[in-house]
Amino acid sequence: MTHEFYPISSAHLAKRRRALAPEIESAFAEFSQRVFAEGELPAKVKELIAVAVAHVTQCPYCIRGHTRRAQRRGATDKEIMEAIWVAAEMRAGAAFAHSALAIEAMGPPRAEQSTSETATTG
Repeated sequence: MTHEFYPISSAHLAKRRRALAPEIESAFAEFSQRVFAEGELPAKVKELIAVAVAHVTQCPYCIRGHTRRAQRRGATDKEIMEAIWVAAEMRAGAAFAHSALAIEAMGPPRAEQSTSETATTG
């Protein structure tokens, strides 16, 4: 992670963030702990979901943090990579599915000319 785009996570930045909004920081930390605790979904599965979501949201801090947490919860490198592929498919699938918006915006089908026909008749 280069410093040009994202500051390196540090104790100094964490301390300042906490000082600027201590109650909210505390509430968020508690929320996060509860979300990632063992529940109906095992903690490892939750971390694999987080790895996938982090790739979709493209958060470098989340990618690194949740990848390491998934490893600590017992996820294998192959499981982590598979979760990333699921995220990639979902991102691509969303682009594909949203093509319906463009198709609808195009209106009713119209006579299409190929590029070569347009060049010779235009």
